[in-house]
This record gives sequence, structure tokens and C-alpha cells, in this order.
Amino acid sequence: MSQPLLIEHHDGVDWVTLNRPESLNALDPSLIDALNVYFQGLQRNRDTRVVVLKGAGANFCAGLDLKHAMARRGGQTEPPGVTESLDSQRRIADIVMLMRRAPQPIIALVQGAAAGGGFALALAADIRIAAKNARMNCAFIKLGLGGCDIGTSYFLPRLVGVSVASELILTGRFIHADRALAVGLVSEVVEATDLDAAANPYVEAMMTASPVGLRLSKECINMSVDAGSIEAVIAMEDRNQVLCSRSEDFQEGIRAFLEKRKPVYIRR
Repeated sequence: MSQPLLIEHHDGVDWVTLNRPESLNALDPSLIDALNVYFQGLQRNRDTRVVVLKGAGANFCAGLDLKHAMARRGGQTEPPGVTESLDSQRRIADIVMLMRRAPQPIIALVQGAAAGGGFALALAADIRIAAKNARMNCAFIKLGLGGCDIGTSYFLPRLVGVSVASELILTGRFIHADRALAVGLVSEVVEATDLDAAANPYVEAMMTASPVGLRLSKECINMSVDAGSIEAVIAMEDRNQVLCSRSEDFQEGIRAFLEKRKPVYIRR
């Protein structure tokens, strides 16, 4: 049996692939567990500075593997108990929480379907690049559930505004690549075969940042989104800049700038 999650590490970058292409990379227990383990492991990982998340085959992720879930229930006529259902729900929700807490920036490469939980994974990334055939939706409301699930009601309004978010959440309507670009949901739209190449300039730019500066920048963006005042934001920015200015990386960054070369940071 193939691994549900493939991880390739190259020069500070993890290329992470959802690897269930025969099921449109749908989230079954093995993939859910693998994603939780991987993103949990990033918290103290200093070797990985950037993460690129993508799907094997023609799709990013079709959400929860409903066929597998129904097969597990078998002939049960009664739904699972509240505790069991909440545990299952939280196992998936924990993934997006870990993605946001991860100090590394995450770039999602979205091709084909990114539905339901797959859409939530894309939303939890820091940057999204879409293939021209990408289609994303909050599928939950089409399944007899609420439209708000796995952080979508948090991320979508902040990314595209309340009006567009309400449309997508309340209808389950797909948003395609061209409109996703127009409303700021994705940063770029390319051919599906060019997704990896499209990620490289973003990765290279991030890798020229100091490791501590990159981590603190992601943390500051996350905190600023929910900050109660500009004073709170500036206090965090001031703290981060002072911390960065006291690191050896700052000295190397200045030297590299003056010498017109790429900085070489100590891996830490």
C-alpha cells in the first residue's frame, strides 16, 4: 500500500503531496492521521523553512472520503454518538489549526477539485496558486450539514470579504480559478503542469529571508488579523524587529545586501 502522504525535503523546503489520487486525495483516516503527524512535527523543526502542499494526480483534495466513512458504518442504522463524532470532527479541524500554528509559510498548489475539507486545507495555507482547472467549494452545505466547517467561516471572510464568503458558504457554489484570482483568493493562475514551477519564485524569495525573520513574520500576520488595535500590532512588530536585529542573520543580511549576493544563513 502506498503512503497517503509523501514528503520530499530539498534545501530547506518540504514538498508535501496528498497521495490518494485514485480517491481524488480524499481525506480518509490514514491521510488525516498523516497530516496531523506531519504538521505537528513542524512546530520545532528548524530544518524546514517553507512547505509546499499539493495533491497527486489531477486533483488537490475532494474533502472527506465519504465512501470510506459510510463503509466503516456498515449496516449501522444509528449515527455515531456525540463523543465519537466530535472526536472525528476535531481530528480534521486540528490539521488546519496546526497549519496556522506552524512557523513555516505554507504554499498550496491547487489543481482540479478542492472541495469541503480540501478547500479548508487550501484556505489554511499562507499562499495559494491555482491551476486553470481549479474549482473550490464549501461542499458541506450540500451534504445536509452547515456550510461552516473546518475553519472556512474564519478564513473565507478574511480572504475575500463577507459578501463573497457568504455566497460560497451558503450555496456550496464552486469558485473557479479566474474568479478566485479576481477576488484575491489565489495569488496566481497557471497551467496545471506549471504549478511546481510557479511555486519556485515564492519559495526562493522566502528562502532569502532570515529563518527567524520568516517565522516571526508569519506569526505576526496571524496575530494581526485578530488584533484589537493598531497599538497591539505595532507592539508585536517592534518586538519582532528588535529580536531579528539582535541575530547573526541580520548581520549576514546586511553584508549580503551591500555585496549584492544572496545571504547565507546559519541553519538553526
